[in-house]
Amino acid sequence: MKRTAGLFIVALLAGGITLSAYKLFFEKQTVYYANEDKTPFVTASNTPTSSKLTGYSEIDFTVAAEKTVNAVVHVKNRVEGQANSIAQFFYGFEKNNRPQIGTGSGVIISPDGYIVTNNHVIDGSTLLEVTLNNNKSYTAEVVGADTTSDIALLKIDVENPLPYLAFGDSDGAKIGEWVLAVGNPFNLTSTVTAGIVSAKARSISASANQSFIQTDAAVNPGNSGGALVNTNGDLIGINTAITSQTGSYVGYSFAVPSNIANKVVNDLLEFGNVQKGILGVTTIPRESKEAIQRGLDEIEGVFINSIEADSGAEEAGLQEGDIIKQVGNVKVRKFSELTGYLSSKRPGDKVDVTIDRNGNNKTIAVTLKKRQTEVMPVMGLVVKNLSKEDKKKFRTDKGVKITNVPERYRNYGLENKVIIKVDDNEIDNISDAKNVFSRISRYGKTSITMIGEDGERERLIFQ
Repeated sequence: MKRTAGLFIVALLAGGITLSAYKLFFEKQTVYYANEDKTPFVTASNTPTSSKLTGYSEIDFTVAAEKTVNAVVHVKNRVEGQANSIAQFFYGFEKNNRPQIGTGSGVIISPDGYIVTNNHVIDGSTLLEVTLNNNKSYTAEVVGADTTSDIALLKIDVENPLPYLAFGDSDGAKIGEWVLAVGNPFNLTSTVTAGIVSAKARSISASANQSFIQTDAAVNPGNSGGALVNTNGDLIGINTAITSQTGSYVGYSFAVPSNIANKVVNDLLEFGNVQKGILGVTTIPRESKEAIQRGLDEIEGVFINSIEADSGAEEAGLQEGDIIKQVGNVKVRKFSELTGYLSSKRPGDKVDVTIDRNGNNKTIAVTLKKRQTEVMPVMGLVVKNLSKEDKKKFRTDKGVKITNVPERYRNYGLENKVIIKVDDNEIDNISDAKNVFSRISRYGKTSITMIGEDGERERLIFQ
């Protein structure tokens, strides 16, 4: 019995010593203080948090909405029906052709009744009717339109000054900024939707040099030509397009930036057409096979592939291989940012172009010029009018010189040759060439007659 008790005491002491040693040498201690000011949570950002519960409580949309709704109008486009039925042609009976009515929106930009809208809203119209927010209706006249920017200018005659919106600075819009879209979707007049600027300088067509503001404010058919405003009520865009498989809003929409729309409107008023200031450089599409092979798809900026002769870029000393990083105060990461900025400029304007040349940044002042070249429809060839030197060299007074060739035609040896005839149509200048190329069928054969640098004529047939 004594032996058993002794063993128990020894075991108890050994266990106590072992537990004390573990506590002392191996177990980490965590100390909590009841009066600790800091919490055990770590913030994921250094940005100060709002004292209010949600971002919505800090934003007041009512002022911007009140300023905008009275300056946005409902545009009805009446297109007379076409008497073109097969039955009428063969049997002579007259079908009752009802006029087609298209609807959209517009923004009053002056108290005397000038209204900006989209070209596609008024295209083909025989009668335009504009209805104000107070339900008064007027017949509108088209002052001018530009298909490239999809901007049109209308005028109505009014007795009293109208509420209007002044153009804001779209270059100052920031991604994440709250915006309102105001228009007349599905004939629902004076509709306001809210969203944020999702992206800037967005291009939605590979065949056009576009630069849209992308938002997630709901835009539907009928919103075209309406206002995109910030929370101050500044007009920063003209709502233009959505991309959707159904034709209705699916989460994002696109607006022509106000700086571009403002410039187009001023050109239409002053000149009757749009004056385009050209930098005079060509680039390689980022998604093309050549760009990927050369690693140009990973460049942040616009790679200059060639310099157009007699252009502002040539006179200023820009070079092939330069990478455009900034124009004016706008950073350039992609081609649409460059074209978006230039679309708001005229010939004769000077712009500061910041380039990366062999790893060194430098800023060069470039004077924009009138377009010296044209991109030919369908085939995409870039051509220019002949200079005096060209006429002497090629021994011809007519034709256009090919200065740049799309990748799919690179193996035909077209560059630096002069086109003098397309099919049976003689070519005098770039205007003739553009008209002729626009009539080329994508599914037929096209014959192009050219003169080479050696003076020999050659004829190629494209299908």
